[in-house]
Amino acid sequence: MKKLYSVLIFLLLALSVHAADGVKDLMSQDTNTVKSLNKQAYEVRLTNPEQTISAGNKALNLAIKLNYTAGIGEAYRVMGLGQFYLNLPEDAINSYIKSLDIFTKENNLRGIAKVYNNIGSLYRDNDYDRSLEFFQKALEIGNNLSDKSLIATSYLNLGNFYFRKKSFSQALKYYNDSEYLFEILKDSVNLIQCQQNKGVVNFNIHQYGLAEKLLNDANNKAKDKDLNEAVASIDLTLADLYTAEGKFDLAEKAVTEGSTYALITKDAEMLHDFIYTHYQLEYKQKNYQLAVVDLSEVYHQDSVAKKTNLLSQLNLFEVKNKQEEEQKENELNIKRIQYDNIRFWGTAIVAGLLSVVIALLFSNVKRKAKTNFQLTALNSEVSRQKDNLDRVNHHLEEIIDERTKDLQIKNKKLSEYSSYLSHQIRGPIATLKGLMNLEKEGLVDKQECISMMDKCVLEIDEKIIEMSDMMHDIKSTL
Repeated sequence: MKKLYSVLIFLLLALSVHAADGVKDLMSQDTNTVKSLNKQAYEVRLTNPEQTISAGNKALNLAIKLNYTAGIGEAYRVMGLGQFYLNLPEDAINSYIKSLDIFTKENNLRGIAKVYNNIGSLYRDNDYDRSLEFFQKALEIGNNLSDKSLIATSYLNLGNFYFRKKSFSQALKYYNDSEYLFEILKDSVNLIQCQQNKGVVNFNIHQYGLAEKLLNDANNKAKDKDLNEAVASIDLTLADLYTAEGKFDLAEKAVTEGSTYALITKDAEMLHDFIYTHYQLEYKQKNYQLAVVDLSEVYHQDSVAKKTNLLSQLNLFEVKNKQEEEQKENELNIKRIQYDNIRFWGTAIVAGLLSVVIALLFSNVKRKAKTNFQLTALNSEVSRQKDNLDRVNHHLEEIIDERTKDLQIKNKKLSEYSSYLSHQIRGPIATLKGLMNLEKEGLVDKQECISMMDKCVLEIDEKIIEMSDMMHDIKSTL
């Protein structure tokens, strides 16, 4: 019985381990799906930012369901990137802060450094000091982790920072350092950005020939990889470059092409920049009427932008509160999912144990019923054997009584024969003794004495034969 229980418990544990392994495998597949969605979202950030947000949102929902915190943090980060490229800074900072909060709780230094770089880029055109602070924090973590990818990205962002500070030589230094690391990493997308940024710096220091070469080369590579955002940005610089060189046809072509790519990416700010660049082109060609049309459009969009910024400032507190509420809701959802998972597996294990206990009880009852049936049959057999034994004993007692009585009778007869024979022999022997005494005393003739003695002997012999025959008769009756 103990062996059976041990085997059943072992089987239950084996099934539990197998089920746990199955769950782990399933969880591993699901987390891989989250990673794949986040990677897909990141890769299309320069092609289709809206798709970046969509894929990031799918990754976020699945990661929350799985309580996969690393996936949640990365999903918020890539969604922030999509919002950044769509010029939605409030949404982007909201996503970045959520991502940073999760990575900080998990002590995910690499994730923290990535978000620092992203936030620094968001502040890059508005708050230089805050931007530099975040880039330097990201670079410090990258150096501590010896992570070439983080270091290269930080160098690229620092180059962008110094470019906006008009420190062009320092910007080129960081771009070159970044380009060197990206070549080692074989990161073709960031190499295109490095080449573009170096072209922009050379344009600003009036190295038009080198700038044109770098920008056109970067533009062709960006088109090959469908980097729509990068193509639009490069075309914007090329339009300014061709306008400065007096190559108005090429400038017009760059504006037209770049505007198309900006429309594809739905980058309203870049579309605004193309309108302003087109105004400068028309003004330089002395097409003042067309220039005025472009300028009025620029003025209109600037007014709308100011109103939008004002509304954004007014709604900042509301956005912050909404962010905190969403964060709390996400934490509650995570805890709820954890509780549901624990309750499900607890219920499954209890149900499994109950099933085993019920099976053991049923088996025990069935075994006891079988044992009772066997004991009843055995008891009946023992009773039958006892009855047979009693009958045999009774029969033996009757046989013994009968034999005892027979022996008593035969012993009595034997005693009677013995007395009879003794009496019959004693007479001739007494006669023989008397003859011998007479012969000694000489009272009888010797010949006559011998004859009489011979006669006594014959009589004794006959009695002995008779006694022998009687003895044989007694044995035959025994």
